[in-house]
Amino acid sequence: MGIRSLLVSATLAVLIASTLADPAWNGHLVPGSTARTRFTPYYVPPGAKSYDSSSPFLHYTGNWMESFSSAYVQKSIRSSSERGAAMTFTFTGTGVEWFGNQDSRHGLAQVYLDGKPVQLVDAYNEAPLKQQRMFWTFGLPDGKHTLKIVNTGQKHVASKGTSIDVDALVVTKGPPAEQQVPLQQNMAAASPQDSPSYPPLLDLSSKFPSESHWTLVQNGSTGVHAMQLAIISETHALVVDKVEHNPLTISGHPAWAALYNLETHSLMPLAMQSNSFCAGGTFLSNGTLINVGGNPVVDDHTAAADFGDVDGLQAIRLFEPCDSSNVENCQIYENHDRIRMASPRWYNTVLRIADGSAMIVGGSVKGGWINNGTTNNPTIEYFPPKNVHGSNGLPIHLPFLVDTLNSNLFPIAFSLPDGSVFMAANRDAMIYDWRSNTERRLPRLPNGVRVTYPMTGTGLLLPLSPDNNYTPEILLCGGSTVDDTKAGYAISSQDPASSQCVRMVLTDAGIAAGWQVEQMPQARIMPDAVILPTGEVLILNGAGSGISGYGNVISQVGTSNADNPVLTPVLYSPSGPVGQRFSSAGMPNSNIPRLYHSVATLTPNGDIMIAGSNPNLDRSSLKYGTEYRVEWLGPAYMKQERPQILSGVPALLGFGQKVDLKMRLPVAPLQSASVKVALMDLGYVTHAVHANSRMVYLEASLSNDKESLTITGPPNGNIYPPGPGFIYVVVDGVPSVGKKVLVGDGKGPVVDQGAQQNVLRQTSVDQYEKSKGHAKDDGSE
Repeated sequence: MGIRSLLVSATLAVLIASTLADPAWNGHLVPGSTARTRFTPYYVPPGAKSYDSSSPFLHYTGNWMESFSSAYVQKSIRSSSERGAAMTFTFTGTGVEWFGNQDSRHGLAQVYLDGKPVQLVDAYNEAPLKQQRMFWTFGLPDGKHTLKIVNTGQKHVASKGTSIDVDALVVTKGPPAEQQVPLQQNMAAASPQDSPSYPPLLDLSSKFPSESHWTLVQNGSTGVHAMQLAIISETHALVVDKVEHNPLTISGHPAWAALYNLETHSLMPLAMQSNSFCAGGTFLSNGTLINVGGNPVVDDHTAAADFGDVDGLQAIRLFEPCDSSNVENCQIYENHDRIRMASPRWYNTVLRIADGSAMIVGGSVKGGWINNGTTNNPTIEYFPPKNVHGSNGLPIHLPFLVDTLNSNLFPIAFSLPDGSVFMAANRDAMIYDWRSNTERRLPRLPNGVRVTYPMTGTGLLLPLSPDNNYTPEILLCGGSTVDDTKAGYAISSQDPASSQCVRMVLTDAGIAAGWQVEQMPQARIMPDAVILPTGEVLILNGAGSGISGYGNVISQVGTSNADNPVLTPVLYSPSGPVGQRFSSAGMPNSNIPRLYHSVATLTPNGDIMIAGSNPNLDRSSLKYGTEYRVEWLGPAYMKQERPQILSGVPALLGFGQKVDLKMRLPVAPLQSASVKVALMDLGYVTHAVHANSRMVYLEASLSNDKESLTITGPPNGNIYPPGPGFIYVVVDGVPSVGKKVLVGDGKGPVVDQGAQQNVLRQTSVDQYEKSKGHAKDDGSE
């Protein structure tokens, strides 16, 4: 029985009525952002221009009728049921959207762009819908284009007519040419700090040939902005955003979650009840994904700044395993009466721990910008709720999250091979033993660098190997030395980011040796770090100056708090000599800034999916606007002959279980080939947090005929917390395509019904439901 089934079967308790009146949003607002309007797809983002159906720039042929109503854009609309009737519109820009109505009397239209047919649009819908986005395309070459909409005279089998209408067109204008490829600036420190002399633990990486080059291809659109990203199967990724005017729609309003097909680049929108704005997520031991926290909007009227319903701050959204390539029946389940957190959380980190449950760490009790003593939530809680340390499912206080104010949102956290948890926040770090509720503080990060929001850096647990008894080592990169007690008006988008990377071996000797300091070739705030199957770490995305968020600092670019995008990835070899571990040799440059709310993840295919960037309150077309384009970064191994796993990968890989994989290895060289097997959790990625990313090398032996590979599952849940993962076989630095497995016994984490019911008794749904006001603080998010 799944987590959802176990929890919803619990007897419902009487909920405590809410009397709180504080607004749940204490962030920066812009004029008009609090005006609540019907949440329809029609929206004109900053930097775009709308053309009404009656505009002289729209040219109609055939018989069209003009109708008037307050339900239409500018109170007018043009419609035609005549076969061949057409509307032609020539525009200059990088994108265009067509808005119209849908109902049971609408038919099919053929859309042409620059003379070529691009999409057949079915305007039929059983229920009437106004101001719907019928067609959209972004990322066009900046210049002149022509859109043509033609009534085909055909219709859906259930339709009663062939009407097609034009309510409005919205043109996205490209940025000035000099802004399309922002200049990179080397913000690295002039003199790298000295490093402790202890050597790397193991040579876990495999060098790529120096003459090989990586590839970068732009292909696909996420449809909803990619604030959060998780690979859910061999064929699909889950993309999650906040409530905003995304071009992808569902049930007549913009969607804020979607499934992205990694093979075809097609999209399926997902329905969400509440706003997953700055939520966290993880998979559980049975493969169910949970998405936790945020700020919700749960009705059909909203405003750009309407984040005042704590429903989303306490939300736990469930996405049960969806491994088929057919995702039509995959959905997100949400029922706050029965499943919710005990306390509101915004910017919380969610981590799968050794027993397969989720630890939910820190965050803020309301949306805003930088944390403070009033908004801080210095606690952890678990899902499913646990009765540990007398908590009976309620939050457990962590002094560490008080001592690390103010810059301590989205703590960096990893489950360690002894079952404890590493945490870093602000300039500090600790090891937390959740079983005994004890903290072991670690040496402070060097040189005043802060690594958590809004001075956002990134972190990884470096690969674990049986060769050294799974000794853990942490890597933290990027961030800022900006004083976190400064007001926004004292911080600039031009304040340099940090180029610092630090490492620590989490043994007594390693902790005593302290942090090993290195310098990236370029400074980065908001970088992403992705472990490759080869053991190397790819660092990409981010900015060379400023801090995370939008609308807070001086010298904003658009509304971005950061500037000087870093457009070239860098490869980090953990086992290389100090001073020679970073390289951008053969790396392509992107022309898409990936700043705040960007993501990147390894895919089953072995390349890196890069998406997102949106330092804006709502969708924007200004400089550093909302980014929907997807890039695919291909390591050099993608062009080499790759090993193939032909068969033998079990759906369930037990701890210590031996499994024989049928293999096809590259032709040469076989005798001296280095064969490794990497079990990888690709994680849940958001805000530069890769908390669940993990690589564990499995014990493996190759048969004499080189056609069978015997692998052994990880020894226990401390080494690899039970849950989903991908197996990559790596031969001489070239990985196979990853195959999905579920590690452990496949069962969900234990549900303590008493603790669950106590959470329902002691907490209430929508604790801020009466609070629709908004503070006028200087912060944003």
